Amino acid sequence: MAELETTFKRSLTLMDATMIVAGSMIGSGIFIVSADMTRNVGSAGWLIIAWLITGFMTITAAVSYGELSGMYPKAGGQYVYLKEAFNPLIAFLYGWSFFAIIQTATIAAVGVAFAKFLAYLVPSVSEDLIALDLGFLKISPAQLVAIVLILFLTFINTRGIRSGKIIQTSFTVTKLASLFGLIVFGFIMFKGDVWKANWSDAWNLHALGSTENYALAAALGAIAAAMVGSIFSSDAWNNVTFIAGEIKNPHRNIGLALFLGTLIVTIIYVSTNFMYTAVLPMEAIAGAEKDRVAVAASHVIFGNVGTIIIALMIMVSTFGCNNGLILAGARVYYTMAKDGLFFKPAGELSRFAVPAWSLWVQGIIACLWSISGRYGQLLDMVSFVVVIFYVLTIVGIFILRKKRPEIERPYKAFGYPFLPAIYIVMGISFCILLIIYKPQFTWPGLIITLIGIPIYYMAVMRKKSVSV
Repeated sequence: MAELETTFKRSLTLMDATMIVAGSMIGSGIFIVSADMTRNVGSAGWLIIAWLITGFMTITAAVSYGELSGMYPKAGGQYVYLKEAFNPLIAFLYGWSFFAIIQTATIAAVGVAFAKFLAYLVPSVSEDLIALDLGFLKISPAQLVAIVLILFLTFINTRGIRSGKIIQTSFTVTKLASLFGLIVFGFIMFKGDVWKANWSDAWNLHALGSTENYALAAALGAIAAAMVGSIFSSDAWNNVTFIAGEIKNPHRNIGLALFLGTLIVTIIYVSTNFMYTAVLPMEAIAGAEKDRVAVAASHVIFGNVGTIIIALMIMVSTFGCNNGLILAGARVYYTMAKDGLFFKPAGELSRFAVPAWSLWVQGIIACLWSISGRYGQLLDMVSFVVVIFYVLTIVGIFILRKKRPEIERPYKAFGYPFLPAIYIVMGISFCILLIIYKPQFTWPGLIITLIGIPIYYMAVMRKKSVSV
């Protein structure tokens, strides 16, 4: 009988880590969210500005995390950084939010996105059909496909890091090449009249369909509302920090993978949106059916076959994205369990040296979100909650510089203290503007996070009672 592994295996290279960063970021968002963003900002220039601001924030946060990953190159990533900089409660609130909504609801939404675009090829799995009618709950074939996908990828990842690594690298390379191809073909089909119309009044910030410019405060609110989409599309880059215990030479490779992965994705995202404005009028971007901007653009570029091309691209993209989310997320629960703040079995590794129990419980919660029909609303608040914890983590860099100056820092935050400080200001501004102008994106997520406070103290009491 094989002896159980008790430690993670360092088997991921810089290439693998970079593909986890890029692959976890690119899901279905880039193909969809530009429609709502355009409705908020009303012009090509401000659409690109919103993506550039998001890209700057993402890359700045990523290179700042490089310092923390070099200091604490172990499983758990951001959870560990928050615990070291602040206290176990703050770390637990992140871990709780991560488990309750950030990771599991995202896995559900990405799974359903896969199924929605599979329906272009297999109409019988459409989200508009009913597969099961339970009276109080109607379940579509798309939701069942999402569940099958989640369980399949969870199973694959329980068989060891190698299986997940192969899927992640191969699917991420494929979708990066596909997106690059879409951009190139889009610019080959460049429509001069469309480009001129879109960019002749590129800096008029207004709600699409209105001739009046926003007042200053409303303009800032519109930009923040637009960035909900771009930030959600650019999220999950930090997943690589959760698997630090399985990366070769983590002191060097995690920070480098964070920078390379976020830079590659930012360039592709901005280029894709330039391509949209080269083939589609702003009204067509904003009014794309079911917000599927990429499908509308692909029709212009490839004709009727464009729908099938985009459906295949999004299926590849969401499949690889979900693999990265599933692979990385379970390592957070593993570390929480080691601290006595999560279910004890979550802190154990299987004979394949992976936290199999954590993978399965994460998969079950994600499946529940898939059938709840509420994941879409939940994801609206993910951006707010995620940015709060990103800001806190980057504040942690300043705290740890004072609190733990003796710890070796093989990689230091680029542009410290200025770039991290700029991110903190921008992140806080984004959250405040959402509280004012889009409260439906903020309070529910904040409430879910705060529910973690009594849960934390119950976990601490249980831990103390067990140790007595």
